[in-house]
Formats: sequence, structure tokens, C-alpha cells
Amino acid sequence: MKLVGKLVALFRRAAGLTQSQLAFLVGHQVETIASIEQGRRALLPDLAAKLDERLDTKGALEEAVAQLPEIDLIPAWAEEYLNLEREALALSWYDNQVLPGLLQTENYARAVFDSRVPTFSREEIDTHVGTRLERQEILRREVPPTTSFVISEAIVRDRLGGDEVYRETLRHLRYCADLPGISLQIMPLGRTTHAGLDGPFILLETPDYQRVAYTETQRGSRLISNPDEISILAQRYAMLRTQALNTEETKSLLDRLLGEL
Repeated sequence: MKLVGKLVALFRRAAGLTQSQLAFLVGHQVETIASIEQGRRALLPDLAAKLDERLDTKGALEEAVAQLPEIDLIPAWAEEYLNLEREALALSWYDNQVLPGLLQTENYARAVFDSRVPTFSREEIDTHVGTRLERQEILRREVPPTTSFVISEAIVRDRLGGDEVYRETLRHLRYCADLPGISLQIMPLGRTTHAGLDGPFILLETPDYQRVAYTETQRGSRLISNPDEISILAQRYAMLRTQALNTEETKSLLDRLLGEL
């Protein structure tokens, strides 16, 4: 991925273009071009083809992308979601097994990728952890997205990564619970009804006020734009928020768990 990024930068400079000029020519944000050149974002085939055309590189970038090893290829569906997440006006996130990526510490993220079967190499884990932490920059923007999280109590009681990681994770969640623009709610154990039994999902509002949903499975994920399906998920999320602890109750639970350490 880094080699492809260096090629993009090399070809751009050879064409006498700035990152802003190239971004305009291919219809993308300048941040996208900068991230690709720095090796922090994968170059997808459709953009590679546009760059080859604008930079007159005879298909070199498209071929370079085609020859990338699997570790360097972020699946197209994942890259599309990440692009939406970076620009979202609002995010509503329900998870029942693992902390949302935007709430993970570095050590927790490392524990997540350490748990992967089949295992990742150290280099692969470092790459994935770095990408996950980079995503969290949206929460530190001058105007962050309005973000709501509903997470299972089982997540905050699991000790993924060990006791030290657990303590750090609880402290981080308590910190995030007070950040502006963030609503954190915990779904308590022992409920007799539950609106999220079909699994985790995310609802996003785009800069042009369109709503998109994202769901994950064991071996893939999908983006949903069908209004009927999004309406169903929005109804479920609204019900989840009424079933979960409110934000103050959530903070109290986190304080109690921290006090038990």
C-alpha cells in the first residue's frame, strides 16, 4: 500500500500537479489523495483508473493495485464504509460483542486483532491497529459528528487483552462518555426483551443528509441504502435506546466497575 502511494506521489509530481489540483481533476477530496500518498488509505481500482487517465501513466497504477498482496487490500465494501464514516454528520452504532472501533484504545484494538482466527502476523496487526486509531480522528474534529453508541454490558465486563487492558478500556470509555457530541449507553444484561437480537449495525447520515446503514457478518459486510431497510434499522435503534441505560446511568455503571478494580 505504501509503495502504491509513493507511485501516486511520484506520478503526480512528474505531471506538475499539487495534491489539491489532482484531487479536483479526479473528483475526490484532497485528504483522500494525501492519505493514499502517505500509505494510510488503500487505492481502489476505480480511482486508480482515473489517476492513470489524468496522469497519463498507461495503466501503471491500476496494474500496481491488481498486484498488491491481500494484506494491503482493504475490501471495497470496507473502504466505501470508511469513506462514509470520515464524512458523516451523525453516527448511530449498536454493538453486542466487541467495542465499536471508534471507542477502542490501542491495546484493546491489538487484543481484538490478536484474537483473530486464522492469526495475523505482527506486521498485519500493526497495520490494522494503526488504521483503526486513525479512524478515531473524526471524534476530535473541531465539529465532530453527532455520535450515539449502544453497547452490550457483556462488552464492558469482558477482559479482552487482560486486566491491564480492561482497566485502561474502562477509563477510556468513561472519558468518552463525557466528550461533546457523544452519547454512550450500555444495554444491561438480564433483559426480558431486546431489539438488537439480529446483531450489530451502524446508521450514518451523510453530508447531503442521506441515510445509509452498515452491517457486518463473519465473512463480509454490506452497505444498505434501501429506505425500507434503513427505516427498520432506525426503528430498532430507537427501541434499543429506550431499553438501554440512559447516559447518566451508563456513567454510574462505568464508575462502579472502575471502583471494583
